[in-house]
Amino acid sequence: MSKIINTPLTDRKIDNLHAGDRVLLNGIIYTGRDAAHKRLVEMISKGEKLPMALKGQIIYYVGPCPAKPGQVIGSAGPTTSGRMDAYAPILMENGLKGMIGKGLRSQKVVDSIIENNSIYFAAVGGAGALLAETIKEAEVIAFSELGPEAIYRLKVENFPVTVVIDNKGNDLYKIGRELYRRVSE
Repeated sequence: MSKIINTPLTDRKIDNLHAGDRVLLNGIIYTGRDAAHKRLVEMISKGEKLPMALKGQIIYYVGPCPAKPGQVIGSAGPTTSGRMDAYAPILMENGLKGMIGKGLRSQKVVDSIIENNSIYFAAVGGAGALLAETIKEAEVIAFSELGPEAIYRLKVENFPVTVVIDNKGNDLYKIGRELYRRVSE
């Protein structure tokens, strides 16, 4: 059974999530990939105002395809999270509470997740068209010149994710490998 979480995230909501939990997200999430992350971090270092408040927010690592007529957004599958690892700790230090992507994270990111009481979710790779169906509104709010890598404000309903790294540092990828190792012995 999935847990239903409304955004923005709070410490209490995060405390109730554990590696392996299936979650349906409802509310506002933002998109961003490496180029947008680099710009956000540069803005932070210069003391500039960000295009969105980071406190309690979730960034989805996605570069959505253009919408076809009658669609809110095109295919919107997750991209590999490791490319954001250089930037994620700085964003978490500035209030970001959640990230959605796919793949492993560096130890520095895991440490920052623990330190900042944040969380890392995974979305299913290869299911971008299905994930797009849960996106009810999409609006570019920053860096439009980056095309699909611009920052979008998305309104989602029952957006399916899995907790991969919880706020205690439990990592579903490591847990899964260990369980497989034990079963196959």
